[in-house]
Formats: sequence, structure tokens, C-alpha cells
Amino acid sequence: MEEIILYGLAFFVISFLYATVGHGGASGYLALMAIFNFNVGVIKPTALILNLLVSFIAFVSFYKAKHFKSSMLWPLVITSIPFAYLGSITPVSDGLYKKLLAVVLLIVVARILFLNKLNNSRPAPKWYWLSLTGAIIGLVSGMIGMGGGILLSPLLLLMGWSTQQQTAALSAIFIFLNSAAGMLGQFKKGFELDQSTYAIIVFVLLGGWLGAYFGSKKLQSNQLKFILASVLIVAATKLLFVK
Repeated sequence: MEEIILYGLAFFVISFLYATVGHGGASGYLALMAIFNFNVGVIKPTALILNLLVSFIAFVSFYKAKHFKSSMLWPLVITSIPFAYLGSITPVSDGLYKKLLAVVLLIVVARILFLNKLNNSRPAPKWYWLSLTGAIIGLVSGMIGMGGGILLSPLLLLMGWSTQQQTAALSAIFIFLNSAAGMLGQFKKGFELDQSTYAIIVFVLLGGWLGAYFGSKKLQSNQLKFILASVLIVAATKLLFVK
């Protein structure tokens, strides 16, 4: 029981932090499950389920705050969804999976620590460039078991295609749709869940709801940002160097 509460509180913190910026939190859940030594077979489906729940909550919050920019969504998801599905059914060895996950987590750390709010606003690119971007992000996301927002958000902000709040809203629905496609692939392959998953879902729902609420109100916290980055660094190091 104490172990489940520990897991729940850790997942609560991750879902809260990620939801404040419109993310489902899959990369954070993946990091925690690596730290807690979850079986490799349950990591992807669990991360996708939690991602679906939190990203939907986040999208609703940012949508209600009128931050959603729908014109960029469809060129991205028209390719990202099928490629996320393809990625989810692509066989990946345990060793390669861990290395890919570690690299993605380090990208996340760089995004958290070094990407500040940018003001270089530019018009969105042509639809075919957005579609190519969606395909690449979808494929990688499906292979690793996340929604892709952690890759999409820094790109949107660096290129100046959307504001911080618009990026959060767009990322949330992008994550939800890609996670749904990835989950279809998991259903086709078959999967198992850890016994603690159902308790974790309760903590994640609460954390996601609170995070999305405060995030849509422009909550920012550098201390929480560095705590989250530390968790991901520990997990990435373990994946890269510990057998």
C-alpha cells in the first residue's frame, strides 16, 4: 500500500507539471516507470493511457481559455496519426527501446531548461511542411509510447508559429489524437497493465486537472521546472548506463 501511494504521488506531480503546459506527461511517466523498474511490456500502454486522460483535460482547459489555434492542427495530425500507429506496432528491441527513450528524455530536459518564452512571431509554414513534421513526430512518438507534444512544443515556439498558450492548446489535442492512435496499435498487439495502474490513474487525473487549471491561468515556476528536469536526467542516465 505504501508503495502504491509513493507511485501515485510521484505520478501526481508529473501530471500536474506537464498539464500546466498542455502536455499529457508521457515522457515523465516513462521516466518514473524506468526509475521504479516497471516491466518493459507495460510501460508503453500505461504511458499512453495516462497521456490520453491528462492531454484531454489539458485541452479542455486551454480551449475554454480561448487559446486553441485550429488552423495548424489538421495538417499535423493527418500524417501524425497514421505514423503514430505504425510506430506503435514497429518491433523495437528492449535495448534499442531504452536508448531511444533516453535520447527523447534528454531532449525533454533541454526543452525544459533552455527554451524560454520566445517572441519571434512568424506565420505558420505551408501545409505540406506541417504534414511532414507531423509524420516524423508521429512515428517517433508511436515507437516510444508518447503523444509527441514534447517534440512539437519546442518546435512551434522556436519557429515562432504560435504563442506559449496557443502551443499548449495545440499540443494537448495533438497529444490526445496521437496517443489514441498509438493505443490502437497496443490493442492490436495486446498488452498488460501493472496492478498499481488503476490507483495511479486516480492520482494522475487529479494532478492533470489541477495542473491544467493553473496552467491556463499562466502559472509558471522555475523551481518545479528544475525538479522535473532532474527526474528526467536520472531516468535517462539509468536507461543509458544501467543494464
